[in-house]
Amino acid sequence: MAQTQVMDETSRGHSRLMEPAILPVWLKQRAISNRGYIGLWISMAVIIATFQLGAGGVAGLPLPTVIATIFFANLLLGLVMALTADIGTEHGISFAVYLRAPFGTVGTHIPSITRGIVAAIWFGIQTYLGALALNGIFAYLTGFDNWIVWYVGFAVLQVGNTAMGIRAVERLAKIAAPAIIAISLWMYFTLDGLATASGKDIWTFAGDAEISVMALFVANMAFWSSLAVDIPNITRFLRVEAGTKSFFKRNKNVFLAQFVALPVVQSWIALIGAVSFIAAGDWNPITVIQGQGTGITLVVLLVMVVLAQWSTNTSANLIPAALTFVNAGAPWISYAMGLVLAAIVGTLAMPWLILDHLFTYLGLYGAMLASLGGIMICDYFMIRKRRLNVPELYKEEGQFAYIAGCNPAGLIAWAVGGALAIYAIEWSYFVGFFAAFALYFVLMKTWILPKFKQDELEHLDDGKYLATSVNRNWVYLEGQGMLKMDCASIPNNALSREDL
Repeated sequence: MAQTQVMDETSRGHSRLMEPAILPVWLKQRAISNRGYIGLWISMAVIIATFQLGAGGVAGLPLPTVIATIFFANLLLGLVMALTADIGTEHGISFAVYLRAPFGTVGTHIPSITRGIVAAIWFGIQTYLGALALNGIFAYLTGFDNWIVWYVGFAVLQVGNTAMGIRAVERLAKIAAPAIIAISLWMYFTLDGLATASGKDIWTFAGDAEISVMALFVANMAFWSSLAVDIPNITRFLRVEAGTKSFFKRNKNVFLAQFVALPVVQSWIALIGAVSFIAAGDWNPITVIQGQGTGITLVVLLVMVVLAQWSTNTSANLIPAALTFVNAGAPWISYAMGLVLAAIVGTLAMPWLILDHLFTYLGLYGAMLASLGGIMICDYFMIRKRRLNVPELYKEEGQFAYIAGCNPAGLIAWAVGGALAIYAIEWSYFVGFFAAFALYFVLMKTWILPKFKQDELEHLDDGKYLATSVNRNWVYLEGQGMLKMDCASIPNNALSREDL
C-alpha cells in the first residue's frame, strides 16, 4: 500500500475541521468530463445580470468596443481561474479547505465566509430573476400572479437539485446549455429586428453616458472574481490525466471552458443586453420581448430565463456557498444544511434591491476577492510550489495553526489589498490582486516562515506533497487519519466525501 504522512487526529466527530463534504476528492471519483465542464461554463455564463453589463457599456461606448472589452476581460480572468483551478485538479480539495494554508485553520473563515455570502447573494439574485420568469409564465397561462410563491418554490427546487450531487448538476447543465444558446440566438434576431424597425443600427449606435473602457473592463473581471477564487470547488471533480507533472496536461480539460466558453458566451449575452438597450432603452431583453410576445413565444422565452438561472445557481453559487458554511460549521453543519443556509442568507439579503445597484456591488466585492485571488496564487505557486501538506489542513494543532489559528500574513495582505482596491475603485481588480500578492509574499518570507516552519518547504519531496501529479489520492481512514494512496489501495472503509 502506497501511503505517506499519517495525520494524528481526534475522532472526526469531534474535529471542527472534518466533515465528509470537505474531504479531498479521489481520482476515481472525478466524474466531470471535458464536455461536461464546458457545458457547465456555458450554462453558468448565461446570467441575466450580464445583460445589464452590456447595456451599461453601450450607454456610453460603441457596441464593438463594449464586446471587445468584455471578451478580453473574461479572457484575462480565465488565466486567473486556470491557475487557481490547479488546486482542485492536483489535490482534490475545496476552496475553503485550501484557505487554511494562507489564512490558518481559524483565519480561513473570514475570507471564505465572505465569499460564501457573496455566492448566497448571487443565488438570491438569480432566484429572484427566475421567479419573475416563472410568475410571467403562470400569470399568462392561469392568471395567478405572485412572484414570492415562485421564489420560494424555485429556491427549494434548486437546493434539492444541488443536494442530489455534482452529477445531477452536470446533467442539468448539459440540458440547459444548448437550449439557452438556441433561445438566445432567437432573442438577438428579435431585438435586432426591433432596433431596425425603430431606425437604429446597433453597430453604429453611440450613447452619451459617461463610462470608460477601464471601468467596464474591471466590472467584468469583478463579475467572475468570486468563481475565480473558488473554482477548486468544481475542478476537484474534473477528470484529469494522473501521473503527469505538466501543468498543461493535467489541466487540459480546464482550458477550453475558461479561455473559450466563458469569454465567448459572456460576450454574447452582454451583446443581447446591449441590443435590448439600443432597441428599447431597457437593459432587460426579457421585459422588452415579454411586452410584445404572446403564446408559445413568450413561454419559451421565460423557460430560457428559468434554465439560465437554475443552471448557474447550482454550480456557481449554491455549491461554493454551502461548502464555505460547512467549512465554518463542521462537523455540525452538513452539506445539505449548508445549501439550505445559503438559500436563507441569499433571501435575507433582499437581492431584488441589490440588482438595482449592480455595478456598485460588483466593485465592492470584486475588490476584496481580487485580493484573495492574489494571495491564493502567491501561496500555491510562489511559496509552496504546488506542494501541500494536506493532512495538516485537517489538523487543529498543526503547522497551519499559526497564531491562535490565524496566519497574520494572509489577513493583513487581504485587508490592505482590499482597502487599496476599494480606494482605487476604477482599477480595483488589478490593484487588489497585485498589492495582496506582493504584500503576502513579503510577509511570509520575512516574518511568518522563519517562525512557523512549513514542512513542504523544509522537505522538497514531490512524492510526499503532490497528489494527482504522482498518481495518488489523499484518503482519510478512521483511526489512522489522512493517508496518501493509489486508487487500487483505497480500502472500502475509507471515509469519502459525500457525493456532492
